Amino acid sequence: MTDLHYTMLIEPRELALLASSGVDVAVLDCRHDLARTQWGAQAYAEGHIPGAEHAHLDRDLSGPVTRTSGRHPLPDPRELIATFARWGIGRDTQVVAYDQANGAIAARLWWLLRFYGHDRVAVLDGGLAGWHSAGLPLTQAPAPTRRIAAFDRAPALESVVSSNELAAQLGQPQALRPVLIDARTADRFAGHNETLDPVAGHIPGARNHPFTRNVDNGRFLAPEALRRSWSETLADSPPSSTVAMCGSGVTACHNLLAMRLADLAGARLYAGSWSEWIREPGRPVARG
Repeated sequence: MTDLHYTMLIEPRELALLASSGVDVAVLDCRHDLARTQWGAQAYAEGHIPGAEHAHLDRDLSGPVTRTSGRHPLPDPRELIATFARWGIGRDTQVVAYDQANGAIAARLWWLLRFYGHDRVAVLDGGLAGWHSAGLPLTQAPAPTRRIAAFDRAPALESVVSSNELAAQLGQPQALRPVLIDARTADRFAGHNETLDPVAGHIPGARNHPFTRNVDNGRFLAPEALRRSWSETLADSPPSSTVAMCGSGVTACHNLLAMRLADLAGARLYAGSWSEWIREPGRPVARG
């Protein structure tokens, strides 16, 4: 038994040791493909980390899409708390989220749990690919049924900004505006090769920091390298004045995790992100 807990990343062999140590661990398989939304569940059935349950991005980690929302709105609080309880996540449960490799989807679960005050949550560095490379086993067996836990919501460890709040803030003098950091690929940010949303481009004044810059071969860069990379993007802007966004509020969480790893905590999430911003005609759009 150990009281060691993980709040950002965990290595595959650390997870294997933790799972065999008697500690209460909930492992969630977050694999997902935006173009093939059933792929994650199929991949889970074909092989997953022993004891892991599948967490579906659309059904579990997002709420229903509405006329005014983005593609992955935040879940209803009561439903999300019930989901956490169903997964057996209590106050002292160590949660480990993983996806195929780079943490792009797993970081969403990391952020959600922190938003609800649970800090014992980490992303498996390297994901399932890293677990496999370490020679660790997979299984096709369903996860053992965990006891339904009493998930206690605590003060949020992350913060969020809405579309209306952001629009109002962007109307303030330059010195008072938040710094928007967009996690999408450079071509989508510039308004080229848009395949997911009906309007291409980005919010005027936003800066581009593709989440893929945070990783190398599926693993997060070392904190020092992340800090150098993020210092280039932030320039003189403090993290507390930064708002992370992307296409739908998912990979923006990857940037928020990377910033915490770089000791640059304090940024907020624009949960609706680009796909919600463009729902209201007349909101400004930039390209290039």
